Amino acid sequence: MKLSILLLLLIISSSVGIAYGHTVDAVGKYRVEIGWMNEPVVSGETNAIEFYVNPLVPCPQIPEVIKCAESQEFQNGIEGLKKTVKMQLIYKDESITLPLSPDHNIPGKYYAFVNPTVSGFYQANMLGSINETPISLSMHPPKVEDRTYIEFPQPADITVQQIIDGHTALIEDIGELQDSVKNLEDNNQQMDMGYLGIGLGLIGTALAVIALAKSKKN
Repeated sequence: MKLSILLLLLIISSSVGIAYGHTVDAVGKYRVEIGWMNEPVVSGETNAIEFYVNPLVPCPQIPEVIKCAESQEFQNGIEGLKKTVKMQLIYKDESITLPLSPDHNIPGKYYAFVNPTVSGFYQANMLGSINETPISLSMHPPKVEDRTYIEFPQPADITVQQIIDGHTALIEDIGELQDSVKNLEDNNQQMDMGYLGIGLGLIGTALAVIALAKSKKN
């Protein structure tokens, strides 16, 4: 019975961790937390990293500070950090400094808006000060997935190939009609010039119709 309960608790806790997807740490007497605003996060879409700050309640029974912070929930958030804390977002050798925008409904919650253009793991360096406590902390939000993860149907390569095939067929049709025009010109001495003009006009109309049909098809 005890073993079954233990397994159930492990399953529940792991499921909550996957759904939640936030990273928790501690700075001095403060608990800090980051995570993506919209999950799953995919490349090429505007998103934001959420940043939470609240007092860290002491945990005499938990000696590790990070474990202590992870055992607590966000509450009683710290306001007024818009001008004192910045986020430096890093991907490989590139970085950008993002300002924090406070959530007007939840004190102590802030947003750093960004459009992650490529998939992979990003690093968020929180820099500045929380009241009188300096903060220089590296945190890692969940991985950014490639946008093909949610694209349906997958249009890119198929569309390009269709355009290429359509243009190729159109060029072939135009070539055949141009040959016909040339043959008419070579034999114009045996044809009445009036009929030749009509024939050229019909060929021009045919070219326009073929071009329009190909464009609608693609």
